[in-house]
Amino acid sequence: MKLGMYLGRAAIINDNHTLQLINGVKDIQSILPNLKEKLFLSRERVLPTMESFSLPITNPKQIFAVGFNYRDHLNELHTKEPQVPNIFTKFISSLTGPNPTVKIPSPKTDWETELVIVISKGGRNISQNLASQHIAGYMVGQDLSDRQLQFANDNPQFSLAKSYENFSPIGPWLTTPDEITDLNDLTITTELNGVEKQHSKLGNLIFGPEKLVSYLSSITELYSGDLIFTGTPGGVGAGRNPQEFLKSGDQLISKIEQLGQLTINLK
Repeated sequence: MKLGMYLGRAAIINDNHTLQLINGVKDIQSILPNLKEKLFLSRERVLPTMESFSLPITNPKQIFAVGFNYRDHLNELHTKEPQVPNIFTKFISSLTGPNPTVKIPSPKTDWETELVIVISKGGRNISQNLASQHIAGYMVGQDLSDRQLQFANDNPQFSLAKSYENFSPIGPWLTTPDEITDLNDLTITTELNGVEKQHSKLGNLIFGPEKLVSYLSSITELYSGDLIFTGTPGGVGAGRNPQEFLKSGDQLISKIEQLGQLTINLK
């Protein structure tokens, strides 16, 4: 299934370019622990424009993010490969839907397209073998980053630099694992003003979804609706020579095959 929020109502997006509202359901997050139960759907209607879709998950208790989870990104920023997942957090106030307009806070604002994991049922000490049972699905995410703030001190500051207003677009909808042919084979890309800046396969993740769910749950309890931004591949602006950053008037498109795309306008 593809589950999204259409004009403030929960909906299923069908492969034949139609949409059906889910009757009696106020939001996607409320049904995550019970996705296998029968849903009562409205009649099909033609799939509307992407501007009609809003934030799929509105109130996660926790937003985790993984740094340096692709080797080409490690190399471009001259960082050693982590022995365990390199975790930081993002703040819920930075979340926004799939088509935002984002105000640039500094001349060193950067892009990072990422796969986002959505937790279905939470728990502690989830084994890697059972981790897939705790994944409701996947979304496209963009982890916008103010490098000026991030590297203002000798020791980088990740969480605040990645949590300005609208700095965490997600969507356009949640895609359940059964809809995906082979997650590792899906291509993740970033386009800036029509020019491709990032291109990789999700199979290049150093720590995959099951490992991340298991690792995080071994330390902190996971809750239904929690989000995990899994890291970005090489090609970020700070890693280029010369460096490139976002400016007012730019359009950023974050895309993952079979999962959809985000369209972000900068001002």
